[in-house]
Amino acid sequence: MRSSSTSRYAGLSVGVIAMISLGILLVWFGTLDMRHLLRSDEGRYAEIAREMFATGDWVTIRYQALKYFEKPPFHLWATALSYTLFGVGDWQARLCVALSGAIGLLVSVLAAHRWFGARVAVLTGLVMVAAPMWNVAAHFNSLDMTLSGAMACVLAFMLLAQHPDATPAARRNWMLACWAAMGVAILTKGLVGIALPGLVLVVYTLVTRDFGLWLRLHLVSGIVLMLVVTVPWFWLVSERNPEFLNFFFIHEHWQRYTSTVHSRKGPLWYFVPLLVAGFLPWLGAFPGMWQAVRERAGVERGSASRPFQPALLAAIWAIAIFVFFSLSGSKLPGYIVPIFPALGILAGVALDTATERSWRRQVNFMLVLGVLGLLAMPYVATLDKPSTPNAVYREFAVWVGLAFACMLTGALLARHLLRTRGVFPSVVAYAVAMFLCATLAFRGHEAMGRPASGADLVPAINAVLTPDMPIYSVRLLDHTLPFYLRRTVILVEHPDELEFGVGQEPQKWIPTVDAFVERWKQGPHAIAMMSAETFSDLTARGVPMVTIGQDKRRIVVANFPLPAAARPQSSKD
Repeated sequence: MRSSSTSRYAGLSVGVIAMISLGILLVWFGTLDMRHLLRSDEGRYAEIAREMFATGDWVTIRYQALKYFEKPPFHLWATALSYTLFGVGDWQARLCVALSGAIGLLVSVLAAHRWFGARVAVLTGLVMVAAPMWNVAAHFNSLDMTLSGAMACVLAFMLLAQHPDATPAARRNWMLACWAAMGVAILTKGLVGIALPGLVLVVYTLVTRDFGLWLRLHLVSGIVLMLVVTVPWFWLVSERNPEFLNFFFIHEHWQRYTSTVHSRKGPLWYFVPLLVAGFLPWLGAFPGMWQAVRERAGVERGSASRPFQPALLAAIWAIAIFVFFSLSGSKLPGYIVPIFPALGILAGVALDTATERSWRRQVNFMLVLGVLGLLAMPYVATLDKPSTPNAVYREFAVWVGLAFACMLTGALLARHLLRTRGVFPSVVAYAVAMFLCATLAFRGHEAMGRPASGADLVPAINAVLTPDMPIYSVRLLDHTLPFYLRRTVILVEHPDELEFGVGQEPQKWIPTVDAFVERWKQGPHAIAMMSAETFSDLTARGVPMVTIGQDKRRIVVANFPLPAAARPQSSKD
């Protein structure tokens, strides 16, 4: 086992750590409502869950009332349950990811405590909470953090099961929990939930030649439990929708990974800058993390010739998943979030043995970055673009300036504590400051997010909208405004990602603008949303439209005169 470095003070009291943890917890969940939903993921998954909640159909997933089989339902079930318990809203839509991030953090702390001790456990939690990508993903409504929370459980439960002091009953129970977590991962984002852990285990056993590990996985009972978790929904949705299996497993798995069918391609190094930015406060720990792997951290001296190596497994987990998605033909930033629990555990081990000199380098780096960020903020406040007015940049600059000020203050405090109290208290103060820094910066995006969401148009639309009035979305799939209206829309001409859905239920959309114009002129009172370009095109064609409101992304119109009290609203900022 590696021994901890000495310092003038070994650490902080349990009471202080508990108070800091409570403060982080309050900020973690208390900021879920600080932003409006962003397109496209946040609005899409919030709306799908709202439709699930409104219709009561928790088997056939629908988006804008059309079949949507790109992803399994676990995240949507959790969000719909949140709506059931607390009502429909922004923070309710993000509750699932916030819980997933917190659970992933807690199980990683538990595994680190079991293998490396209490101080490494605390450091692991601090690393994860202050890693910008883990913090941001846990406050952004998408499937990536829900998957990552389940995958963190897979890794942590595997580590707990393979500890040499685990009793046979404890090993069995932790492994069954691991298999159940894989089932949840499959129900969240498909076969990656088992493919990624399987890849990691294959690589680990090839590297260590510890093939006996497979005999300790409780394969038969574990696979049965995983099937109990996953099969019921797959069976029900396939029975009700025979087209599901081909679309989900061929199109959404094989073609997504092996081709650029989803137009989400990127270079081989696509995830490198995301890893650097997402783990920025802890980049200085990488040499220590590698040293922990080389020294077989956690392995007792004199143990068996092929002992289980927790640090090596964590390293292979991070590297294998990173390489897997780097080789994929489809790339999005959130794909690598599952590697952060493994990085957090390794960084916790590295920080536990960090010298004052090595830690001071990391603190000084963030201090310089904080100064540079503050110097850049006056320039950001002068920016002005047609799509983003100067007023938005000024508001954004204030929040990001506060974030860099927090970074600078935290780095200065960490330097002071390093001189007076030692490494561990310095790391604690630094981590809390970096956590608040990322939180403030993310809050700043609301300056751009609120106008883009369309929420400011809702009062004007609701003033004329009736329950039976159709809403058309002309050449535009708006991912956020329908959620704030609590209504589905009828797509016109441009199906976007709902091409499969309109193919299955063509009666639920209008395939051409000409057909829409005819219905618009002759049909009942209706509302339509469209881009400024489409609005100009229809105006030139003489289509009667009365503007209800507009912003930078959309114009909302009616085919009937507005009541005197309903004044057009503009939200161009």
